[in-house]
Amino acid sequence: MKVLLVGEFSRLHNSLKEGLQELGHEVSIVGHQDGFKNYPIDYPIKKKWDNGFLKKLKVGIHLLSGFDVSSYLTYRQFKKNQNHFAGYDVLQLINENSFYCNYFYEKKILKHLFKNNSKTFLLSSGYDYLNVKYCFETPNFKSVIQAYLLGRISTKSFENVLKFKTKSFKKLHQLIYSNIEGIIASDLDYHFPLLQNSKYLGLIPNPINTNKIDFQPLEIEDKLIIFHGINTANYHKKGNDFFEKALKIIESKYGNKVEIITTRDVPYAAYINSYNKAHILLDQTYAHDQGYNALEAMAKGKVVFTGAEQQFIEHYNLSAKVAINTIADVDYLVNELSFLIENPNEIIAIGKRARAFIEKEHDYIKIAERYIKTWSES
Repeated sequence: MKVLLVGEFSRLHNSLKEGLQELGHEVSIVGHQDGFKNYPIDYPIKKKWDNGFLKKLKVGIHLLSGFDVSSYLTYRQFKKNQNHFAGYDVLQLINENSFYCNYFYEKKILKHLFKNNSKTFLLSSGYDYLNVKYCFETPNFKSVIQAYLLGRISTKSFENVLKFKTKSFKKLHQLIYSNIEGIIASDLDYHFPLLQNSKYLGLIPNPINTNKIDFQPLEIEDKLIIFHGINTANYHKKGNDFFEKALKIIESKYGNKVEIITTRDVPYAAYINSYNKAHILLDQTYAHDQGYNALEAMAKGKVVFTGAEQQFIEHYNLSAKVAINTIADVDYLVNELSFLIENPNEIIAIGKRARAFIEKEHDYIKIAERYIKTWSES
């Protein structure tokens, strides 16, 4: 099977590609190299006019005329290489705005892809029209939109989510849905909003290539090491403000019993190794399930503070913790961290269970097989 994966922002498509290749399929990825993360892309689209004077000029042009220079330049790069993006058995979009273009140029790119490839599928692995609609209409549903509704996130920094509420992105959603075979969710946060959708094909967990991630059983000798990696652009969306407040209390409470490592905007290749000596990793506060960073840390055997709600426990039929469910509450975080610091044997046990869980439920070859089955039967 010949497969084109469109978009990459978490290493999901790279791990899926590796699994598909192990099964003998031909796979390529096209998309933007996502800022500082810099994931491998076969056909990279470069962000141009993205800093300095050219960025200011781009913003000025958009304010005066409404013309989106970034979208136009992305379309030009796609057009230049469009012969590489035809003749695939399966095309999979990572979300409803895989090229980060406005409606006019995203539509032009997508129409070429729909016309020149056999089957198209959509992933729900981030915010999209239906997910955002559901979260706003169901404010009790645990999501980052709760933080926005409470005023913790500014409208300006939330534009990449709010855009899916606009008329143009509703039109883009309708265009995509009229051309896809179906939609696949990558975890429970995207699964629940799609349950009543006629094109929903089900949840396929994120693929993790454990061959590339070494497991080291946790050993606690002198200090307990806590890692907090911050992506500045997503600071409030991940709940980093709650983590930082909790860590100040923990540092004051336990002193030299703990070591806290904090990084900001580290490239993926460095980030994945920056927490190797840590016992605990702080990931995010607004999720039901684990995203990619959390899963990779769990594969290393770390104790991860992330989404692990009751629905997650029931879905995977778990009898013991494989991660620490996390909420946006400083006292809760302090209590959970304190329990682990005072019960180090529990840290070691959770770390072992975390790795076993990843191997059982997220193995990249087993997940690739599930994709092939879903694509073939749809």
